[in-house]
Amino acid sequence: METKEVSKKKILQGFVVNNARNKTIVVKVVRKNIHPQYRKPVILTVRFKAHDEKNECTAGDEVRIIECRPLSKDKHFRLLEIVKKADVRDVKVELEAAVEKAMKVEKKIPPKQEAPVATADPANPPANS
Repeated sequence: METKEVSKKKILQGFVVNNARNKTIVVKVVRKNIHPQYRKPVILTVRFKAHDEKNECTAGDEVRIIECRPLSKDKHFRLLEIVKKADVRDVKVELEAAVEKAMKVEKKIPPKQEAPVATADPANPPANS
């Protein structure tokens, strides 16, 4: 009989947020839970640092990470696989949307109010002294 070992290590799936450091990626994992008291869906996001030995991930990739021994102070996961590579066009579209949203926020700031300027009204000409 063959015995199959069941891994007790956590396997998480999320999106790469940052890959600026050498052989390190930051993965954002989003979970949805029901609040125990209020019975409403609550979205929880957690960021994990993971080891990427080949530096093959880019921002926006969907990846799976697996728990491992501590590799540094706060790096306890390593890259298991890349589920879906990010399309460069998608990242550009998201960036443009974020910039556009920021511009709309800037436009919502009311401009300084200036005193009204008196204009000549042809129906009521000013009285000459």
